Amino acid sequence: MAIRIQVILIASLLLLGLDLPLAFAYDHGLAQPVETTVVIEGMVYCQSCDTYGSWSLSEAKPIASAKISVICKDYKKRVNFYKAFETNAYGYFYVELQGFKMGHSYLDHPLHSCRVKLVSSPQENCNVFSNINYGFNGAPLRFDDKVIDRSDYKALQGDKERLKGGTK
Repeated sequence: MAIRIQVILIASLLLLGLDLPLAFAYDHGLAQPVETTVVIEGMVYCQSCDTYGSWSLSEAKPIASAKISVICKDYKKRVNFYKAFETNAYGYFYVELQGFKMGHSYLDHPLHSCRVKLVSSPQENCNVFSNINYGFNGAPLRFDDKVIDRSDYKALQGDKERLKGGTK
């Protein structure tokens, strides 16, 4: 009986000895965020009164000097980037998110973590917010119709044939 208890005790200590090194095998320190180059482009439109209440942008007009914001949250839903920008004379914006950092390569990816939201419109006749493209909560980013130019890694908009010099 004493031998059996001794064997169980020795086996337990051996198993405990295996668990301790495994507990310290991984460093659970915080991952250092990596600064990443992110560029966002888009348009801000004033929806026609004829199509109000729908998602239609037919007869919509671009809004010059509209203020938009880019809000990015980490995987714990904490804001880790916020900046406001202004559209050009044609309602277009092309902005680089200088200072944007990714702590987790997938969960903090800008396609998952960033949203663009209208802050204000300078037009008095077009300053009521709508939910077209999720305007109330912010539009999520998309990687639509982009081509990566391998020489300098810039994303270009448009179809591939037109960018290669083909006619369309």
